[in-house]
Amino acid sequence: MPSPSGRRILATLAVAAFALLTTSPSPALARPDAPAHLAPLGPEFLWGVAASGFQAEGDAPDSNWRRYAESGSTADPYLNSVDFRSRYRSDIALAAELGVRVYRIGIEWARVQPQPGVWDESAFAFYDDVIAAITEAGMRPMLTLDHWVYPGWAADRGGWRDPEIVANWLSNARRVVDRFAPANPLWVTFNEPTVYLVNELRHGGIGAADILTMGERITQAHNSVYDYIHSVHPGAQVTSNVAYIPAVDDAVSGPLLDRISARLDYIGIDYYYGLSPTQPQLPDPERLWTIPLQAEGIYYALDHYARKFPGRPLYIVENGIPTENGRPRADGYTRADSLRDTVYWLQRAVADGIPLMGYNYWSLTDNYEWGSYTPRFGLYTVDVLTDPSLTRRPTDAVAAYRAITTAGGVGPGYRPTRPVTACSLVDGLASCTDPVSVPR
Repeated sequence: MPSPSGRRILATLAVAAFALLTTSPSPALARPDAPAHLAPLGPEFLWGVAASGFQAEGDAPDSNWRRYAESGSTADPYLNSVDFRSRYRSDIALAAELGVRVYRIGIEWARVQPQPGVWDESAFAFYDDVIAAITEAGMRPMLTLDHWVYPGWAADRGGWRDPEIVANWLSNARRVVDRFAPANPLWVTFNEPTVYLVNELRHGGIGAADILTMGERITQAHNSVYDYIHSVHPGAQVTSNVAYIPAVDDAVSGPLLDRISARLDYIGIDYYYGLSPTQPQLPDPERLWTIPLQAEGIYYALDHYARKFPGRPLYIVENGIPTENGRPRADGYTRADSLRDTVYWLQRAVADGIPLMGYNYWSLTDNYEWGSYTPRFGLYTVDVLTDPSLTRRPTDAVAAYRAITTAGGVGPGYRPTRPVTACSLVDGLASCTDPVSVPR
């Protein structure tokens, strides 16, 4: 999930590009007519849930992000997050009860290699148990190698400014691949690499002069580990999920994505928010629950990447709806309605020939949203700051998601609860000049 400050910088880029977008020639598109009835997604479709290591595990080892949280620069202290470390079996059971087929986690470099050249077998054994629990529950693991966190000793050496960072990163990644390839996971190398750059800049992990260097080193690391994964895990499916930035995704994410595009077996996409010219100012990114949601935007994002990578399978690695401390949203959008509306547009995308292979809801439980416990995304809500028991309380989306996975989507006659935005700009002018529609 992108951090608030990361989104602020990316949103600024979107605003700066707005004038260019509104004067650019529109592409020649012809969307299929909206079907009156939607077919369910087939048994091969991968419904899933997602989480990250640092955000959920608790018991955080020394790392760049533990240091950021302890510096006093974050809204909330880290505490023990939602304590996935000791509650993983019950959390995995909650996911299995949803009927999902994929459970995304991160393998924390800072945990398995606490010192240079020192590997913690007990930490690897923890992940052995987690992955075994996922597979025993009938789900496939999706493993993220880098979700913005690296060891404290790597931070001491300069983080991504260190000329040896790629070699050190690969040394860890190869051990992880060797250990867990037999579980046949889906692989994610770097979570939202462009936002990773922004966060490191914000927290001082890199300076402005290091942005291109970090981008090039992430490229080297991804391309190298991709080849290694395929040498160890024949038939592997590997991606680096991109944070979809409405209107200017190609300008923001494109340069790095282009350099790794030959080594992406599927295109991982994170989609959360829309953008519209009717909104004169962007909302405060520190208040995520106020940013307007456009469920149909997920269709535009998928269509954008289906055209950019023809024939390549697509996967929504993250999607969800934020609330403020679990309270109802001011716009009245419920988590269940948002989920059903989103799934409608997934089915529409597949009906229109877009090769969508899976969808992960972010997240199974609330967690530490990169500095704050206020934004709540979980299917199960957890009040870290006031509930010492860290009880997982189901939201209305739990029953909704269970019904969706059972039926393969929403019903054939379902209609979204929110109207299509007149001009969303999620895919530049394409989503304004040739918008989707909903049959009456």
